[in-house]
Amino acid sequence: MKKTMGLSLLAFSSLFAEAELDAIKGQLKQQQVIMQNLQEKVLQLTNQNQAKEQNKFDVQMAQNSDSSSSFSQNAYLPDIALILNMSAVGRNVKNSEYANYAIPGFIDSGDAELPFNKNRGFNLNYAEVAMHSTVDPYFDAFAIFHLHPDALEIEEAFVRTRALPYGLKIKAGKFKSSFGRINSMHQHAWNFDAQPIVYEAFFGPDSISDPGIQLQWVAPTDTYLMAGIEALQGTNDRSFGDTEQSNLFVAYLKTSVDIGDDLSILGGISLAHGKNTIANATDVYGMDLTLREQLGSYSSLVWQSEYLYRNKDIGVSNDKQAGLYSEFIYHVDRNYSGGIRYDGIVQNNTDLSVGYTGVNTDNLDKYTLMLEYKPFPMSRIRLEYTHDRTKVINGQRKDINEVMMTLNIAAGAHGAHSY
Repeated sequence: MKKTMGLSLLAFSSLFAEAELDAIKGQLKQQQVIMQNLQEKVLQLTNQNQAKEQNKFDVQMAQNSDSSSSFSQNAYLPDIALILNMSAVGRNVKNSEYANYAIPGFIDSGDAELPFNKNRGFNLNYAEVAMHSTVDPYFDAFAIFHLHPDALEIEEAFVRTRALPYGLKIKAGKFKSSFGRINSMHQHAWNFDAQPIVYEAFFGPDSISDPGIQLQWVAPTDTYLMAGIEALQGTNDRSFGDTEQSNLFVAYLKTSVDIGDDLSILGGISLAHGKNTIANATDVYGMDLTLREQLGSYSSLVWQSEYLYRNKDIGVSNDKQAGLYSEFIYHVDRNYSGGIRYDGIVQNNTDLSVGYTGVNTDNLDKYTLMLEYKPFPMSRIRLEYTHDRTKVINGQRKDINEVMMTLNIAAGAHGAHSY
């Protein structure tokens, strides 16, 4: 009897197991059907998306073509930015006197050229309109216009390649040279509102900015290394100015290294060689060094310095002159920063007998303190105090004290500046 019951239980268990196995097989078949349906749906949606993308591409190409197969840039509208720069200035020199200052050995009375912060009281320095657009897979186009109260100036207008091999890049048109550290920067991108004295003395307010062509090469190395050469017209008559033909050639080497996670070091050497207004040679050598220590997400210390040396052949002799600036900036957070800058002429071997007899021409230097508030990255209020000992007014050395507040507004698609 017991044996019969055991066989019955074994047979029942076997039948139950077979039934359970059949049920699992049925579920697997259902899952396979569901997966197949899902795969078919995914494939269908993929084909639909590809068709939409192809149709979009066809429409764009049709918009960019006409019956003559010419190219239309309707799909490549430029980015446009507007910069407004204005100031309020207090100065212990009358406007008429300040406009005729001289810097011994560099700038004669009446030749100063003052596009920024010229007058005591209020100044609308400029409105800048900047435009950038991708032209095609090969070129980008840039144009920057300065609108002064009484003039319109093409600050820069150039094209730059996008797809050259071997780390090469070419720029052609009118542009600011990459000589030195700040030559290529626009005034609103400087850490201080006044141009460094050595740049003002050697190059004037526009620095080196000319029609020409530039070739740059970035080395395929872990450490950033960039070399560049430029051929320019050479219209800058502070150091060059022989415009019978293109006469200015610039070369530079720049590198950057990171030490640890927080310290970055950027340095470079530069050379500008050209002919001056009497068709003799002028050479300007430059060295620059920038250190940036990142203290936090928006807090940093920046020390930036440049040294420039000029050898200018004036026929009867060679002027050998040099100057530097060194500035220290503390960015407290995203809103507040402060800084101090020293400017100085450290060598001035030239004939100062004409116009400066009895005038002390030593220790041509300047000190500037700066406080800055940025309520938002696109706006800036800056307060500066300057003690300037570089200028001669009405035949006498004059210490100039200046307090200046500037407001700078940027609107539109404006790219980031170099630190």
